[in-house]
Amino acid sequence: MIEERDLSVAMRDGTRLAVDVYRPDEPGRYPVLYACSLHNKDIQGPDVFDAIPPQPAFAPLWFGPIEAGDTRRFVANGYVHVIAQPRGSAKSEGHYGEEDTDHYDMIEWITRQPWCDGNVGMVGISGYAGEQWRAAAQGHPALKAIFPYDACSAYGGMFGFRDFHPGGVLHTFPYLLDVFSTVHEPRDRPGELPGDEEKLWREAMANPDYKPFINLYNILPQKGQRTWVMYHALTHPWEEDGVLEQAEEMFTKIRVPFYTGSGAYAYTYKLHWLGAQHYFRNVEAPKKLIFTGPAHVERPFHQYHDEILRWYDHWLKGVDTGIMDEPPVRYWLMGSNEWRTGEDWPLPETEWTPFYLADWGTLTTQPPRPAAETGEAARQPDVFTQMPLTRTTTVERLRYLTEPLPHDVTVVGPISLTLYAEIDESDTNWIIVLKDVGPDVSVRTAREGERDIPADLPERELTRGWLKASYRALDEERSTPWEPFHKLTRDAIAPVVPGEVVEYRIHVLATANTFKAGHRICLEITSMDVPTGTGAMTGVEYIPYHVTSSQTVTHRVYHDADRPSHLLLPVIPQRGRPAA
Repeated sequence: MIEERDLSVAMRDGTRLAVDVYRPDEPGRYPVLYACSLHNKDIQGPDVFDAIPPQPAFAPLWFGPIEAGDTRRFVANGYVHVIAQPRGSAKSEGHYGEEDTDHYDMIEWITRQPWCDGNVGMVGISGYAGEQWRAAAQGHPALKAIFPYDACSAYGGMFGFRDFHPGGVLHTFPYLLDVFSTVHEPRDRPGELPGDEEKLWREAMANPDYKPFINLYNILPQKGQRTWVMYHALTHPWEEDGVLEQAEEMFTKIRVPFYTGSGAYAYTYKLHWLGAQHYFRNVEAPKKLIFTGPAHVERPFHQYHDEILRWYDHWLKGVDTGIMDEPPVRYWLMGSNEWRTGEDWPLPETEWTPFYLADWGTLTTQPPRPAAETGEAARQPDVFTQMPLTRTTTVERLRYLTEPLPHDVTVVGPISLTLYAEIDESDTNWIIVLKDVGPDVSVRTAREGERDIPADLPERELTRGWLKASYRALDEERSTPWEPFHKLTRDAIAPVVPGEVVEYRIHVLATANTFKAGHRICLEITSMDVPTGTGAMTGVEYIPYHVTSSQTVTHRVYHDADRPSHLLLPVIPQRGRPAA
């Protein structure tokens, strides 16, 4: 191939962006696969692929930002691979976020090059996926299709609050990711901030939940001069007014075919899987969705290139690869460990099945009986008290399990939990965990050794959901039974009245899993998680912990006929069998 590095391309305002170009060493014009992200372009090219073989996510040399794709693979298949650095990062001039036309201008430059045949697509995952949506909305006619895998937020831009911090519970992924950042962050002695920003900064400095996390609190005095995404979340922990309307307008601007998705691993950092679903639901264009398995893709990123090339051979080369004749949705079904397909997301055949919380930590499809039949004793709540992370690393929880399942139960899609609960403080963070537990061949009887569910059963966490209690207000028009859509704006935040029973509707991120016969469906209700390293760090950057309460909080969860707390699961019926 021919390699041209550190080319300087002028945008319409004169700002120059750094670009690398890799193209076939043969005369002619070729379709172009364009990649652009805040991640350093100098670690994306073929020399890095030559130096390090693909590393699985559990390997110590796995490095998240290597995400622009396998250059040699693209070039060998007759494409030019262009990797650009956005303004305000690495070798490019300017300040990030101060443009809405750079992708248009970059694609215009690409189409004027003698090696371009006028057809452009985009590649790369995560941060590179976020830029693909922005480029599609800018609407250059040469951009014929995009492939934004690990899609980034759909509401509020790449780091939008809703998909990044679902339920308003702040987490530390942007802090942990900052160590990889190439954004220009010149620093000086911090001065007074303009307008309301100084007031918001003072409120953040006084927030009792922030102070124990000294690593986060440490960035606040610099007033946004470092770790800006985390700083902004700490000082603006809500969705800005108008974000939903702006996003919905952007959805109408995206008209190019897209192939989006993410993997089961992405529930931990949320924005990729939520963003993929929200774009897939809201954008009207030829589209496909892929939901992959629980292991994050390798780095350097090379997986799914067969599918990427089939997609672009179709849209950029006009080759009939059959890709648009296949079902629009493809997903990896854990438990069964096989690929399945669907016609839409959620799957049209879904049977939305409530599983009710009940006494003795059970989860059942039988709704609670009325108080006239059960008496007042059945109305008593389940209780747990969580001390703050400053005093304990023990995560208290309520745990509810089904009986061992008599047959396989397949659950595919988004989930919601309706929870009737009371707390003794003005706020808490509900953290909801769905697990697959078993197999369990035990029998519970009154005999010694058979009274309890075995404590050593295998279990696998599938997904989680989050809701800060004070962010409970629902946007009823945008909500669905399977995805409660919370308002999240500053004026919608309301402290809880201690001792008052409140109905919470909590979105639990989608999963795809077959609970095999003999296994149990397990729901856990918690309010805290714990960093896995010292200095408030964590072992894996995309499995972040959350900013939780600095107070000891007692939680009471009700599950009687008047307050029927229940999990709504997307059960996929099996032929000849009931749904659950």
